[in-house]
Amino acid sequence: YCFSVFIPQKSLSSVQVRRTTNKVSPDPQIDRERTFGVPLEALVQDATQCGVPFLVTQMVEYLEVFGLQHVGIFRISGSVNKVKELKQKYNQGEKVDLINHGDVDSVASLLKLFLKELPVAVFPDNVCNLRQLLSCLPEAHQNLLQFLSAFLLKIATYSAVNFMTLENLAVVFGPALFK
Repeated sequence: YCFSVFIPQKSLSSVQVRRTTNKVSPDPQIDRERTFGVPLEALVQDATQCGVPFLVTQMVEYLEVFGLQHVGIFRISGSVNKVKELKQKYNQGEKVDLINHGDVDSVASLLKLFLKELPVAVFPDNVCNLRQLLSCLPEAHQNLLQFLSAFLLKIATYSAVNFMTLENLAVVFGPALFK
């Protein structure tokens, strides 16, 4: 199994997001590659060794370094403008420097937004029970779920400081994982 590890700050700021899809459209505004609102399977070419999209690992690594003890992580909304700016950079395939241009609340909001905008939720509607769900999930969904679970468990271990118990995390992430 693949779990997130502490990454030195230098590596977070030097990582560049690659383009992820090859959509063709006559409209030049739409003729750009995206990462938000794209099926997980389409982001496989940009996935890390864990099979998780690069932007997710970049955001999680940032939050592990700066957010584990941040009070209200995932409950306090980030700056709307900052989230919009970071999302646009990811969607345009630009280098995203979360250390210098992000903050814990905005990056946490961006991670939740990415999950909410998946066209097929991590837990799709057509699966009726957990055992069936886990065995039927596409590999890309299984990888993301496993990666996020390990990260959220780490967040919960700091609940005495950040007040994010497993129950609070379930309330915050449930709507994004089950559409």
